[in-house]
Amino acid sequence: KNPYLSPFNEMQRFKTHPAIKAYLEGGRRVAYGARALVEGGFQSQPKLTFPGGVLIGDTAGFLNVPKIKGNHMAMKSGMLAAEALAPFLQAGGEARECVAYQTGYENSWAYKELYKVRNIRPGFNWGLLFGIIHAGFQTIGGWMLPYTLKNHADYKQLNKAKDSVKIDYPKPDGVLTFDRLTSVQLSNTMHEEDQPSHLKLKDPSIPVSVNLPEWAEPAQRYCPAAVYEIVEEMGAKKFVINAQNCVHCKTCDIKDPSQNIDWTVPQGGGGPNYPNM
Repeated sequence: KNPYLSPFNEMQRFKTHPAIKAYLEGGRRVAYGARALVEGGFQSQPKLTFPGGVLIGDTAGFLNVPKIKGNHMAMKSGMLAAEALAPFLQAGGEARECVAYQTGYENSWAYKELYKVRNIRPGFNWGLLFGIIHAGFQTIGGWMLPYTLKNHADYKQLNKAKDSVKIDYPKPDGVLTFDRLTSVQLSNTMHEEDQPSHLKLKDPSIPVSVNLPEWAEPAQRYCPAAVYEIVEEMGAKKFVINAQNCVHCKTCDIKDPSQNIDWTVPQGGGGPNYPNM
């Protein structure tokens, strides 16, 4: 909720806790990456088909949030899509939407698995203690009760800057804690510098005219790759997008309080390359 919070810097500070530091001392940083979890689950899944395509894997929210496990769901959704698309394409005809994929998913174990855990994550909206008790209740059979809790939009949860406390993070020591830019180098991120930015602003004026005065432009801090900056040129504030740094976590698309950033697929398959992750 605090617009001054930086997930990257919180992780760096977490590593300095004595209980964690003991396991990291003597080690070295070998890789870096970041990804926003799509934790809406069952009740946040969109319609899975549209004319000319289908949604599978993380794109469609196939994540078992309590287990933080989604690889098996991604593979299963791909298999279901293939099983539906093969006869659809062979049949030809005028149909443009493979609706059999949605039906196949709803009859699969993947649908049942997500349905069983649908209320666990939303239960934590009422606090940690209630969330733990409710999660236990859901696990032992409460999921069978005919109610489904609603999720909230993450971008709506930010408090205004004037109502929040600034967070002063310590400078990285280069041994246990690090800065974002040198970390991004280890992600092997590559985008052609002359390609159009894949990070689109619906209204280029909003970051400075709305987000900056209202929320101190949180994109400067929630982005784990230092993509977004507020700089001053000729006495005026300017919003800068360093798209070549993007590690494709998609946090900006989710967290921007004005929903002004549209993350699109970059040209040429650019992005991070994680050889050690």
